[in-house]
Amino acid sequence: MFDNIDQLLTEVSSFTSKGKEDTEQFRLRFNGKKGILNDLFEKFKEVPNEQKKEYGQRINTLKQAVAAKLEELKSATEITGAQEKEDLTRPGFPLETGTRHPINIVRNRINEIFRSIGFAVAEGPEIEDDWHNFSALNMPEYHPARDMQDTFFIEQNPDVLLRTHTSSVQIRYMENNEPPIRILAPGRVFRNEAVSARSHCIFHQVEGLYIDENVSFADLKQTIQYFTTELFGKSKIRMRPSYFPFTEPSAEVDVYWGLNSETDYRITKGTGWLEIMGCGMVDPSVLQNVNIDPEKYSGYAFGMGIERIVMLLYQIGDIRMFFENDKRMLEQFKSI
Repeated sequence: MFDNIDQLLTEVSSFTSKGKEDTEQFRLRFNGKKGILNDLFEKFKEVPNEQKKEYGQRINTLKQAVAAKLEELKSATEITGAQEKEDLTRPGFPLETGTRHPINIVRNRINEIFRSIGFAVAEGPEIEDDWHNFSALNMPEYHPARDMQDTFFIEQNPDVLLRTHTSSVQIRYMENNEPPIRILAPGRVFRNEAVSARSHCIFHQVEGLYIDENVSFADLKQTIQYFTTELFGKSKIRMRPSYFPFTEPSAEVDVYWGLNSETDYRITKGTGWLEIMGCGMVDPSVLQNVNIDPEKYSGYAFGMGIERIVMLLYQIGDIRMFFENDKRMLEQFKSI
């Protein structure tokens, strides 16, 4: 009786399968309703009492060996089946290369241009307080300039808001660093505005700041002229008087785009000029707010919307396309 079980164990350990049919026959022979294991368990009652313990251990050992062999055969069959379905000698599928988002492409290019003339990139939080976003920038409570920026306030704390511009980064940087300061502050900003083809409640800005001794408006103009030449290939600019609460004097900057095509006529409204940014000399009171002596230091600041620049460079007519993640559009762009 025990010799028979030993022979079955040897048979199980040495069994090899040529395919699914052999494996199934093996399973039925040992684990089927009329299989060997059921038959051995049926004979358990015929075994003398003094041998029942050893007999039961032998049967369990055989049962475990059969289960292990079936698992081994199952794994081997799955691998063989996969090999039969797939030709492992076939060449692999080409890996699809990704592309950068057009906003990232242009933002990186702007960063590179200003880095080449000594500007460092600075960052700050998107959730801001009133001081850094408004008050330190000459916009105290009830100042009419606040109405120019529809703001997302945090209901639980009206002093906390989503920043409306990256000028808040400039304030934070000036509070913690002494002149000379030459920084670029790119980032995402938020305005409580209706979404349309020309405006969005989320967009990106990049702002620049230079503080040092004897900084003049001529320095500002030369910097902007260098930037427009590098980015657009166009050096002809004009500055129109404007108003920003944190700069004085302030100006809007236009670049001469030209009138070489029907598109040029459309986007410049027949003038050939395109507005690209605002700028100005930092107001002395802003310097005082961050403990910088306005008698000793002066500086300039500028800022522009990145989406607007991207739309000009790539002739994209709807700002909403930047946020839809449509692969058909994104695949047209390559990193520079």
